[in-house]
Amino acid sequence: MGSRQVTDWQGPSWEGAHVTVAGLGVSGIPAAKVLHGLGAKVTVVNDGDDARAREQAAELRALGVTVRLGDGATLPEGTELVVTAPGWKPDKPLFTAAHAAGVPVWGDVELAWRLRGPEAAPWLCVTGTNGKTTTTQMLASILKAAGLRTAAVGNIGVSLLDAVLGEESYDVLAVELSSYQLHWAPSLRAHSAVVLNLAPDHLDWHGSMEAYAADKGRVYEGNRIACVYNVADKATEDLVRAADVEEGCRAVGFTLGTPGPSQLGVVEGILVDRAFVENRQQNAQELAEVTDVDPPAPHNIANALAAAALARAFGVPAKAVRDGLRAFTPDAHRIAHVADVDGVAYVDDSKATNTHAAQASLAAYESIVWIAGGLAKGATFDELVASSAKRLRGVVLIGADRALIREALARHAPEVPVVDLDRTDTGAMLAAVQEASRLAVEGDTVLLAPACASMDMFVNYNQRGDAFAQAVRELGA
Repeated sequence: MGSRQVTDWQGPSWEGAHVTVAGLGVSGIPAAKVLHGLGAKVTVVNDGDDARAREQAAELRALGVTVRLGDGATLPEGTELVVTAPGWKPDKPLFTAAHAAGVPVWGDVELAWRLRGPEAAPWLCVTGTNGKTTTTQMLASILKAAGLRTAAVGNIGVSLLDAVLGEESYDVLAVELSSYQLHWAPSLRAHSAVVLNLAPDHLDWHGSMEAYAADKGRVYEGNRIACVYNVADKATEDLVRAADVEEGCRAVGFTLGTPGPSQLGVVEGILVDRAFVENRQQNAQELAEVTDVDPPAPHNIANALAAAALARAFGVPAKAVRDGLRAFTPDAHRIAHVADVDGVAYVDDSKATNTHAAQASLAAYESIVWIAGGLAKGATFDELVASSAKRLRGVVLIGADRALIREALARHAPEVPVVDLDRTDTGAMLAAVQEASRLAVEGDTVLLAPACASMDMFVNYNQRGDAFAQAVRELGA
């Protein structure tokens, strides 16, 4: 690598540095542009060579950036640093070659962290298997209610590079981080952070549950004020215990039950804080009512408590927690009420793309006709079905891996009627909703919580949720 100290690069010292950016797309293109603007000699490598990639390559080449399409495996000669898109797996040959050559590999989050200025806004970081986006948006809403200049950034769709290097200045950033991003962000040190929950996910990328959890746990490294964990998920507390934090940083739990000292929780329908108050052995601060949270489903109350804990760690007053939660509107396809038809509620939780998310969704309702199925991504469904069986009025199965759910239902809920739809055409969702309406009785909830990815039948979970909502509207008509 020579005498240049990559880890110390700031400002003009990027001049002439040979940097390879791995991957085009939402993180690669901004990284390439930023590095080129700093004077680095940038080469972008990309596995694909389709029309979209060629269009993106032409845009970068016009700026003077070198782009190699169809070759994401070879480390360009002279590379001193690799900046990778977060989704690139760690076992790719490019990274093996970089490691052998002593070349560091950063993600775009790491790059943003290194490039932030001396007066940069602190980061409040959110990760976990499920609930990241909602919690980050709740946090941003609470911070704004406190009069702070903030933005929800990171894995949420707003580039951290844009937030760090843009003209707008912030008091604090609400940062959503995926396990992929954390894997490639070794020097990130948050003001405070939370791991909302841990369940098997992306194991094909990380290689094991242990590696997945370790990457999530990186969010706690070097925290200054608070490491927020889920009392109901001991694995998150274990990650706090293992973290190397700054002196004085506290472990703060959140729970759906009555909170102990150094925890936030719920007492008689009130969200309360026993962590960021004087004499927390004796005192508690009321923050908001459960009804201030939209929707007031148990897992969403947990999200609200986590967001409140991070905001309180930053010194936000109780009133701003209440006002921020009241002002927050969740994104589409997250346990969203679509309509009531003949006394039956129809709820779209298409974002429930894994078993952990679906379990939380199913726990929010008493009597359910469940629409489930899609791409299982290696998941098993026995625990999900066993824990939810008593709530199921009926089940309608769709998608490529529906047989896995059907077999789990046969083992753990044999008395529950099941409709198995063996079709993937555009009318399949309407058929699923019609079958669900036939099984439902007044007072039931028809819940789309697939527990699977959508790409076998739909472009993404958004399209799947839209198809469900359209089918419900046709049913109502």
